Amino acid sequence: MRAAVVVFPGSNCDRDMVEALRQSGADVAKVWHKDADLPQGLDLVAIPGGFSFGDYLRCGAIAAQSPICRAVVDHAHRGGYVLGVCNGFQVLSETGLVPGALMRNSGLKFLCKTVGLTVETQDSAFTAAYSQGSEIQVPIAHHDGNYYATEDELKALDGEDRVAFRYSDNPNGSMSSIAGVLSANRRVLGMMPHPERAMDAQMGSADGQALFRALVGQTTQA
Repeated sequence: MRAAVVVFPGSNCDRDMVEALRQSGADVAKVWHKDADLPQGLDLVAIPGGFSFGDYLRCGAIAAQSPICRAVVDHAHRGGYVLGVCNGFQVLSETGLVPGALMRNSGLKFLCKTVGLTVETQDSAFTAAYSQGSEIQVPIAHHDGNYYATEDELKALDGEDRVAFRYSDNPNGSMSSIAGVLSANRRVLGMMPHPERAMDAQMGSADGQALFRALVGQTTQA
């Protein structure tokens, strides 16, 4: 699999994302947000966590207007895989590639800890290596991770089996305890927890490995 990790001013998880993908067997390049085009022949674009543009205006809102995001949207519309983690999830919601919005945590505090996630579906390239209903341990680190969606959006997510992960003990007030959602074509995943930080048991959890291993195993070209 060929992958690209997009870097914005304020990204701070780009190296973690690159290493997680490389450890899983992907050929990875970094792409600067001012680039207008993605490398040719990509399977996956990953948007990492951090504080793009200092989280000014609204988390992910300025980054979503960067030239590269137009190429990311086109990549997704062609059927390419896109993974957005934490700030990357916020960027994806601002582009409209996944539904909903990420609001200030209900406790109004930055949260940084490992949490339990329930795997809600196996029916995606991202979750295929997990067992549905299993619980995994993945770190979170966010101030604006409180997932909000309209009633119609929530019904669609549930009815179309597009909730990828839910929090076992909702730490931030997210509606329906949602921690990660899939696009309508199931090739775009936005999630607040950081699977790229759960790659080694010595660091607290290796439960992120299965996500990257399954994803890199996909061979469909965008």
